[in-house]
Amino acid sequence: MTEKQLIILTGMSGAGKSTALRALEDLDFFCVDNLPPPLLNQLVDLLYQSVTPINRLAICIDIRGGELLSTILAALSELEAKGIDYDILFLEASDETLIRRYKESRRPHPLDSNGRLPEGIEKERNLLSFLKGKATYVLDSSQNNPHQFRDQIQKFYASGDSQRDLKVHILSFGFKNGLPLDADLVFDVRFLPNPYWVEELRELTGINRQVADYVMSWPKSQEFYQKLKDIILFLLPNYHLEGKDQLVIAIGCTGGQHRSVALSERLGTDLNVQKYKTRVTHRDLPSNFQAGEDDLIENQT
Repeated sequence: MTEKQLIILTGMSGAGKSTALRALEDLDFFCVDNLPPPLLNQLVDLLYQSVTPINRLAICIDIRGGELLSTILAALSELEAKGIDYDILFLEASDETLIRRYKESRRPHPLDSNGRLPEGIEKERNLLSFLKGKATYVLDSSQNNPHQFRDQIQKFYASGDSQRDLKVHILSFGFKNGLPLDADLVFDVRFLPNPYWVEELRELTGINRQVADYVMSWPKSQEFYQKLKDIILFLLPNYHLEGKDQLVIAIGCTGGQHRSVALSERLGTDLNVQKYKTRVTHRDLPSNFQAGEDDLIENQT
């Protein structure tokens, strides 16, 4: 059974709660922003007990709740009475940082009723002090850029090996139909022997075992694939360290039917073995293509 995880996200306005929610969403948390505290237990019960339970839940509750914020302690006590564990993640930032951010965004502070931003910030600090005292984690975003701040959030709550949370999309394509616009990395495999010129393979695709075996039967194909896999396995954790949460790897041949498809399928299988979240699609295969079960590459993604 998957362990349930509930995060109550709160803190100063302008300290990065929106960025934190996006980071948690990328970690497969179901995120809710600006929930009135009296609805907290109803929502948790609903999501935990649904037909398909949502086990990772992040709920932002802050000063925007107005007078209802005063009911948060009662709501938390009710969670505790039910035996539901939770973390409180409190986001903090210096007055100077908050003032600068509000000036840059040109948005009003929730408590800035008389045009004096410092007074609104001071009032908010006082009103939220009781929650800060109960926090599991207090995270100050003053000195962090968005990528660094996001990484800190994910270090707290990434499940298992965090680098494996990088989503990898492997896309085969044909150069004659144009480059995929969303590709982060593009590899050209048109130098490999082309099954198109083998009559019995021409009408098949790289998903078929015969075509894949032909493509990989050449020494230069094997050498290239090993180098390709090595560089991808080197790059993935380093991209993740720089804050990237998804990567599109495009592999192209002339028509997107044979070589690129076979290599994409093989790379997808190998990355899945390495526990990366990998999806393989073939942009230029005919939409009506259906391989027979005996023709499919073994262990394909």
